[in-house]
Amino acid sequence: MADKRNALGELNRLIRNCKNCDLSQMRKHSLAGEGNPDARIMLIAQAPGEREDQEGRMFIGPSGKVLDELLNEGGVRREELYMTNLIKCALPKNRRPKQAEIDACVPFLEEEIAIVAPTVIVPLGYYATRFIFSRYRISTPEPRKEFSALYGSLFLAHNKKIFPLPHPASLLYNNTFKPATLEKYRKLSVLLRVCKWFPACPMKWFYDKGQLDRYWIERYCKGDWERCVRYQMEEQGRFHPDNMLPDGTLDETLQ
Repeated sequence: MADKRNALGELNRLIRNCKNCDLSQMRKHSLAGEGNPDARIMLIAQAPGEREDQEGRMFIGPSGKVLDELLNEGGVRREELYMTNLIKCALPKNRRPKQAEIDACVPFLEEEIAIVAPTVIVPLGYYATRFIFSRYRISTPEPRKEFSALYGSLFLAHNKKIFPLPHPASLLYNNTFKPATLEKYRKLSVLLRVCKWFPACPMKWFYDKGQLDRYWIERYCKGDWERCVRYQMEEQGRFHPDNMLPDGTLDETLQ
């Protein structure tokens, strides 16, 4: 962890002194990421808000209060996560980021991802999700209004799990979405951990023997194990054959 902290410290020094775009002339603070450098999950928001710009800390304004509520109700602690922004400086009047501003900050975000090496990347909102999907070559719907259909779904790409979520600020404008948003955020507590049955699961045994594709392990055993049919039946004490895949289908080649 010490090596990661040192690398992030140097990166954060560069971020604080960055003058790569015009936002540097208007900011009070250029925000570096913060949180657990060994985190399994990295949250990527769009940009600092006014309060964050004033105090130089992540998610301490109105949207931060909403985020804390979502995390607390979902059984997740901030200390378990690493949080950062796509854009490191506040956007005037919370306007949309310009492509030149995104381009100026991308090298910093790329370096953060490389240093922290999270298993799960969680982009929050449209711009962060669009960037991460582009970086990992995941296709996205063209109309922006269809982006909401991506939130709460798990994507696998280039040895990473991508789990886009609505930005907590969205609830500041329409709190009626809170129940659905909370259900999506609750999944973070699942993605923080490997399935408790995995060490003794036949899926691990078949995978170690080279008979099972890695997709099943990453998608379910080390991903959204809550949706694994095997997990659900194990929890209920119901019999399930060794060659049952996580989606409930049987693979006769597994023996």
